[in-house]
Amino acid sequence: MIQHDPMPMLPDSSGPVARVQAASSENSALAKARDAMVASQIITRGVRDPKTLAAMRAVPRHLFVPARLAGEAHADRPLPIGYGQTISQPYIVAFMTEALGLKGGETVLEVGAGSGYQSAVLSRIAARVFGIEIVEPLAREAKERVASLGYTNVEIRAGDGYAGWPEHAPFDAILVAAAAPRVPESLKQQLKDGGRLILPLGEHIQELKIVTRRGATFEERSLLAVQFVPMTGEIRKD
Repeated sequence: MIQHDPMPMLPDSSGPVARVQAASSENSALAKARDAMVASQIITRGVRDPKTLAAMRAVPRHLFVPARLAGEAHADRPLPIGYGQTISQPYIVAFMTEALGLKGGETVLEVGAGSGYQSAVLSRIAARVFGIEIVEPLAREAKERVASLGYTNVEIRAGDGYAGWPEHAPFDAILVAAAAPRVPESLKQQLKDGGRLILPLGEHIQELKIVTRRGATFEERSLLAVQFVPMTGEIRKD
């Protein structure tokens, strides 16, 4: 009887090895998309801080937008994240991060945490990041998201950021991602001496400002024109 060699086994295209290879290929493509985003949108506009650029390359922005918009995550514009809120344009995230002058080891407060993306970027430089989001469902989702992605130095809670987070003050830096009609006094008082607060000010016409604490005085400087969603809550009642 003639014996035939057994037919060679073809690799299972749906098996674990194939899935790992597919995931690796996807991760590589996403990393390239972030590199391109940083090169074409951020470095070309003057952001040079190595820590900021590394953070922007590392944080998976596509995981901080709705799944249906993941393919647009690296576009040069803000994107809606639900409840009338947005995730800021990549350049603005990088610009505000660099403007805070973080060196590493700081404690930072973010007001208007949204989907948690800016907090995640800050966490790649700072030692601790505390984020406040006034829209409760967004805050809950952001808290779960940063935890699932392993950002153990980020804490996000629902609340009105107008009052800051006194339990963790003073802060080396505060970043406000919503436009306020004026600089909240409560946030200024939660800055360390030498600390910086960056926020958009204004209604229809907005300017990004940076406030630096010098003892009992505060220096204010304008940076650039911006367009943010309005800060809501207690600040609208004063």
